[in-house]
Amino acid sequence: MRTRITITAIAAATLLALTGCAAEDTGTDSDPAPKAPATSQTSDTKQDNDATKEDAPAAEQKPETAALPDVVGQDLQAAQDEAQAAGFYALDDQDASGQNRLQVLDRNWTVCSQEPAAGTHPTDTSVVLYAVKDTETC
Repeated sequence: MRTRITITAIAAATLLALTGCAAEDTGTDSDPAPKAPATSQTSDTKQDNDATKEDAPAAEQKPETAALPDVVGQDLQAAQDEAQAAGFYALDDQDASGQNRLQVLDRNWTVCSQEPAAGTHPTDTSVVLYAVKDTETC
């Protein structure tokens, strides 16, 4: 009797396992094509799309402008801070002596000149600050 119950249980488990495998197999030709997931547009997404439609393409938009301060004579760190506070983040530091040294400690360098000059410029303009060590003259 026990043997029959055990065999019946094994047969039932095998049948369930095979049935479960067949249901998961979607690679046969008889299965319908998989359905695309349903999408719904939320009000947030719709608002984002509407806002994008209202915005002009990047090529047609005028770049944001700001007043680049005159930072000549300041220590390099203060000059960088002031330029960033004005909205200019594309900053480059160069050794004004021509020796191509790296400004490791910006507070120990003095700005001799800047490109572009102070005035109104697009904020994505690259600003180059030419500096020498504090112990040197421009």
